[in-house]
Amino acid sequence: MKAVLLGAVAALALASAAAAAEIEVKMLDKGAEGVMVFEPALVKVEPGDTVKFVASNKGHNAESIKGMLPEGAAPFVGKVNQDIAITFDKPGVYGVKCLPHYGMGMVGLVVVGKPSNQDEAMAVTHPGKAKHVMTALFGKLSTQAAAK
Repeated sequence: MKAVLLGAVAALALASAAAAAEIEVKMLDKGAEGVMVFEPALVKVEPGDTVKFVASNKGHNAESIKGMLPEGAAPFVGKVNQDIAITFDKPGVYGVKCLPHYGMGMVGLVVVGKPSNQDEAMAVTHPGKAKHVMTALFGKLSTQAAAK
């Protein structure tokens, strides 16, 4: 009986691991939305999914933006010119930047499940063009939410 129960638990664990998705976000010098971009810049995932930031062009990294993480989520910092894969377990809004190109507007949003910390994340200030890009990303997020 215990063996059957353990087998069922193991099968469930494997099934949920298999159900987790991996989404790829490219770090680009030039993309469909302009220069110095994450593509796509707005990603919606479920808890347990992984986002892989791919250094498609040299000189970029992906790291979390202070104040734009759900409570209890760990900040992350990728190295320049290297891919980084982050598994997002806590629901909420995560702000992402490329440190060398932050002021040029190289920012993105990862929304995990329900964006519970959206108001706090929207209150964070950004330098230069990043302010305008982030405002546009939150606008897209609100439009998508209203369409549902």
